[in-house]
Amino acid sequence: MARSRDWDKKKTADYSSAKHAHVAANRVRYITRHHWQRALATHFKDRIPAYTQRVDAALGDALPPKDERPERLHDAMRYAVFNGGKRVRPLLVYAAGECLGVDKALLDAPAVAIELIHAFSLVHDDLPAMDDDELRRGKPTVHVAYDEATAILAADALQPLAFHVLSGAPGTSADARLGLIELISAACGSIGMTGGQSIDLASEGGTLPAEEIEHMYALKTGALIHASIMSACVLAPGVSTQQRDALDGFGRDVGIAFQVKDDLLDVEGETEVIGKPAGSDEQLQKATYPGLLGIQRARERCDELLSQGLARLDLFGERAEPLRWLADYIVSRGK
Repeated sequence: MARSRDWDKKKTADYSSAKHAHVAANRVRYITRHHWQRALATHFKDRIPAYTQRVDAALGDALPPKDERPERLHDAMRYAVFNGGKRVRPLLVYAAGECLGVDKALLDAPAVAIELIHAFSLVHDDLPAMDDDELRRGKPTVHVAYDEATAILAADALQPLAFHVLSGAPGTSADARLGLIELISAACGSIGMTGGQSIDLASEGGTLPAEEIEHMYALKTGALIHASIMSACVLAPGVSTQQRDALDGFGRDVGIAFQVKDDLLDVEGETEVIGKPAGSDEQLQKATYPGLLGIQRARERCDELLSQGLARLDLFGERAEPLRWLADYIVSRGK
């Protein structure tokens, strides 16, 4: 009997020791993976200046010189593009390209095109007929710095320039060029960004249910974020359906989270920090998550979308660290 009890104690001790060893080993693996992932993310963060310089140089090449006639129009176009933007959308293009192993040189055209479209949309958003904002990124908006007619024409010129860039993308097959044009034109049209802005304007002074607000977010802001990520899929040789679906879902989640965060910053941020008039959504009585659900629930929804999006990247392993870092940056802006 004593021997049996001793044997049971030994088995228990051995089991406990093995269990602790297993837990310890898992912890070591977790910590190692965590530090390795953080190192990869930091490595991408360190490359951001190079990527922004790369896209800025490509934007400079794509835009007409400001001293070329009509000088005032070309100067306004360059002002709209080179006014301190963080280049989040081009960075998403490059990060998704890293995830799928796409040559950086092939990513330049969609990165430039998407930033040109983003710039055109901001010029229109700021017009007196829309949001009537006088500040953008801490500087006078285009219609204030120039005049309303010039602002409209500058934005009108930026959009076709984006597709001119895509149509002549070097090193890209005709099918890939067509795929990029199809993807990005849909993202900025009536079933994308422009449609979302239309819903946004129509909602002023009224109310929308939460699902309609999220639909508006998905179009107004999410569509171009989504297209930034999916551009890499168009250019990636041999991308699988599983990979495409994962990036598709990630792009939609992060795109909506981006606008939720923007609306939170409008409530919680300061004009000097966010670079545009704080509180403008409330002043215009826009339909937003913070306005409908309150700040806390809007924050929770933002975090839910982030978690959901990040989970979709699991199948890519370490290659998705740049995308993970950017997604985290998007929802932590202003903190």
